[in-house]
This record gives sequence, C-alpha cells and structure tokens, in this order.
Amino acid sequence: MAHVTAAERRPQLIKAAIALMAREGVAAGSTRAIAAELGVAQATVHYTFGTKEDLYRAVMAKLTDDLVRQVKGSAPVDAGFEETVAAMTAALWRTVRERPADHQLLNELSMLALRTPKLREVLDSHYREVVAVTSGLVSEAAERTGRELAVPAATVARFFLATFEGLTLQHLTLPDERAELPALQALVGGVVALADGTLKPVPLPGLAP
Repeated sequence: MAHVTAAERRPQLIKAAIALMAREGVAAGSTRAIAAELGVAQATVHYTFGTKEDLYRAVMAKLTDDLVRQVKGSAPVDAGFEETVAAMTAALWRTVRERPADHQLLNELSMLALRTPKLREVLDSHYREVVAVTSGLVSEAAERTGRELAVPAATVARFFLATFEGLTLQHLTLPDERAELPALQALVGGVVALADGTLKPVPLPGLAP
C-alpha cells in the first residue's frame, strides 16, 4: 500500500471530521470515530494533528475559509451599495439553506471554543477574519459608489454579521421561509440605513452610550 504523507492525510481527515460532526454533532467527533470515518487507524489522527483540539482547530479554520470565500465571491463589482449588500445576503443565505449542517457545526464548535482555552484563539481568529473581510467589502462598495459611510465599516459589518447569525440560528431551530424573507430584507435595509446614518439610535434604559 502506498505511503500517504501527513500533508496529504491532513485535508482528508479534516473533510472526514466535518462530514462526521455535521452529521452526528461535535460530541461524536472523537479521534477514534473520525479515524473510522476515513478508514484509517486512530494513531493516524494523532500523528497528523497531535490532539483532538488541534483537529478541531483545523476544522474551524476550514469552515471559516469556506465562509470567507463565499462572502468574497458573492460581492458584485459593478452594483450599487444596496444591491451589493443584498447580493451578499442572498448568497450567504443560500449556503444556510443548502448546507445547514455546516452552519450548525460551526455554531457548535464556537460554543465549545468559548469554554476550551486551546480553541479560543482560533475562535477569535475566525471572528476577526470574517469581520475584516465583511468590513473590506462594505468599504469597497462605499468607495465604488461614492457613498460616505456615517459609521465605521467595521460597525456596519458587525451589525450585519450579528443579525445574520441570529437569523441563521432561528432557521436551524425553527425554519419559516415566509418570516425569513422579510427579516432578511429588513437586514439589508438596516445595514443601508446604518451606513447612511439614517438609522435612528434609540436609548436603552440602564445601558451607557
């Protein structure tokens, strides 16, 4: 049997881990189960990644890379600001509808990482990268269309991502297409209004500005 190097085995194990945990949940993602998913010895997993946490880090990084690539690829280069936000929203929502298990897995890993010091760094990196990419796309769309942002691009990006993640969780929990479409349209409208400075801030009792 031909020898397979660790560099070659690494993406295979990541793919197997994603398939297994997307199907059965993070709790099922033991090194033994992941090895069995690919049909290799358990020692192969440890040899390639060292620990289960290291494998989980690689899985989160892969899911993040896929999401970032999707965000970048969805942004049109010749559309208006509102149309750009709408295109990004629609493209990302299609991934939620077509690959809900991947989004659920990323949510599960994120919650695990909050309580796992060895995973917290990759979780922080995930959010920093997604916010940075989204901020860049917001800035590019504003510059291309001659739109002056009323707030920093990062603020717009964080608002967009936070709302989108909330809608994603609702879809995973209790999908309702009739309610989701107006909510997504409101998200686009809210992003545009925030960017334009027409979204009126409402004081929140007990919270400092």
